[in-house]
Order: sequence, then structure tokens, then C-alpha cells
Amino acid sequence: MARKTISGPRQRPNDPPILILTSLAGGPKHGHALSRDIEGFAGVVLGPGALYGAITRLEERGLIEPLESDDRRRPYRISATGSAYLSEAVGEMQRLADEGARRLAVANHVSVSRPGPRIAGSPA
Repeated sequence: MARKTISGPRQRPNDPPILILTSLAGGPKHGHALSRDIEGFAGVVLGPGALYGAITRLEERGLIEPLESDDRRRPYRISATGSAYLSEAVGEMQRLADEGARRLAVANHVSVSRPGPRIAGSPA
């Protein structure tokens, strides 16, 4: 799996199963449409091996389901189990992001020393 060029300090999660489940949470898609959608919302380019390998594993685990198709492209949809799995994963990522933000706020907090009360007659 290759990541798009990273410019600046931002990096995005690039776990293929989570990216695929996230894409399918928006509606059924076939492999190429999944790849385009993932690149669009996550900026991650999944190679064919990573994409179709992850699709196979997700299907084996019951997290996605193939749909009937009239052409050679096979669309998939997220299953109820897949939705529950994604919901749990998103919750875990949110808790991690919240904790990271909290710790960054603490680490970046600059304590400003305030002058105490001035005593008359003391040097300034």
C-alpha cells in the first residue's frame, strides 16, 4: 500500500480494512470506486494487492457482503457486523484523538507568571 505524498506535518490513518469499511458506510461500491473514494476522503492510495486482499479478509470475517452484479465488477456493502465493528473502531480512534489533543494542550500550555502584589516601598 502506498501513501500519497505527505506534505507538512499531517499524516492520515491508512489501515485498509478501516478505510474500506468507512467507504462502504457511505454506500455499496466495487473495487475501483472504493479506491477512488478512499483516495478522495483519506488521501491514501491503496494498491490493488492491498485493496483486494483486504476486501477478501473483510468478506471472510463477515464485515462486508458481495452484491449481485450484471458486469464483471463486483460491488460490496458493509454488513451489520461491519457497521458495529467500524463504530467501535471509530470510537476507539476518537478516544485516542481526544487524549492526544488533551495531552498536547497540557504540553503546550505556557504558564504565564503573574507578578504578585506590589508592596509599597519595595523596588519595582
